[in-house]
Amino acid sequence: MTNAELNDLKKRFVADGAASPATQFADRAENALIWDADGNRIIDFAGGIGVLNIGHRHPKVVEAVKAQLDRVMHTCQTVMPYEGYVKVAEQLSRITPVRGHAKVMLANSGAEALENAVKVARAATGKNNVICFDGGYHGRTFMTMAMNGKVAPYATDFGTMPGNVFRAPYPVDYHGVSEEEALRGLKMALKTDANPRDTAAIVLEPVLGEGGFYPAPAGFLKAIRDLCDEHGMLMIIDEVQSGFGRTGRMFAIEHSGVEPDLITMAKSMADGMPISAVVGTDAHMDASGANSLGGTYTGSPVSCAAVLAVLDVFKEDKILEKSQALGERLGKQFEKWQQQFDCIDNGRHMGAMAAIDIVSDKAHHTPDADLAAALCKRAREKGLILLSCGLYGNTLRFLMPVTIEDEVLEEGLAIIEASLEELVGRPAIA
Repeated sequence: MTNAELNDLKKRFVADGAASPATQFADRAENALIWDADGNRIIDFAGGIGVLNIGHRHPKVVEAVKAQLDRVMHTCQTVMPYEGYVKVAEQLSRITPVRGHAKVMLANSGAEALENAVKVARAATGKNNVICFDGGYHGRTFMTMAMNGKVAPYATDFGTMPGNVFRAPYPVDYHGVSEEEALRGLKMALKTDANPRDTAAIVLEPVLGEGGFYPAPAGFLKAIRDLCDEHGMLMIIDEVQSGFGRTGRMFAIEHSGVEPDLITMAKSMADGMPISAVVGTDAHMDASGANSLGGTYTGSPVSCAAVLAVLDVFKEDKILEKSQALGERLGKQFEKWQQQFDCIDNGRHMGAMAAIDIVSDKAHHTPDADLAAALCKRAREKGLILLSCGLYGNTLRFLMPVTIEDEVLEEGLAIIEASLEELVGRPAIA
């Protein structure tokens, strides 16, 4: 079917709240390229929102999935377990930097992982409250919507959110929130809203994802670790978007040297297959009763096969080194654009988790969400998928596969530059 025919079906049968605004339909994909239903070639700088760090359809993952399909597709691991689940658990336990010996539970999505992390924390501590942060994003289930630090579009139309969730400021110097001010706000929340004796966990992303790709300073993460230790709270790190090599380490928290109690992960852990995990200190993970964690499809055999293949690819193809190199290349490009264009500001990257801000006034860091949206639209028209994000909607995030070929990367960057020139004029400095 053509794009036009598929768009007609989408309008008739797909709920507006679940429908994509994009009008092109993916027909096939390889590494950092997608071809739509009309045969148009598109460069992918979104990676399925951070899911494809090793590219679309990595051959080793495809091979592993096909082999698993010939063996077992589903049993429900609580009814009859299978080798893939325990092998994934073993490998995640070995590579995930939580305190002590780690145990693992698998789920289907990032939101499910966060929901289960909260369940584990409540069972392990006997407390209810959860503290999250401004700009954070944790999912679209009711508990994770309550945990999100941004209302629209995730919770706007869905009524009252679950209680016992409290918010603290996230340190972003660029937006006037220093590490010191953020820590003061967190301590104030523990004084005014979430008494530590009733607080199970502090949950945060080590690098904000939807909130704008701002990394938390190592000192801030260490201070949270100390607060959790002082008050018997668990430190939960959400690595759903930042994990699996995006930042040049397997997990972003490794840059700080801090060991949390629980880490959640999903997205790039299976190169497009649906799976997520909670990995945590064994005493915490074993705190709830038998059959209290899980679900019908959690840890699907096919998805587990994909995870094991991804972990092999990381070792064999030096993905972490490639992430670091990609981040350095993007950083140099951002510096160039900031000199060329008055609307480009605050280029930043941790490994290949990279972003720039679109502004109308650099001196005052004034967000320009309309220009960011226009740039994404113009880039799409030229054959490049580019995503905006951030509390103010003016951040452009770069989530192309770490395995992107050099020539495809340069082609995509050139499209962004050409789009900028069309929208704001050719720069004075070439």
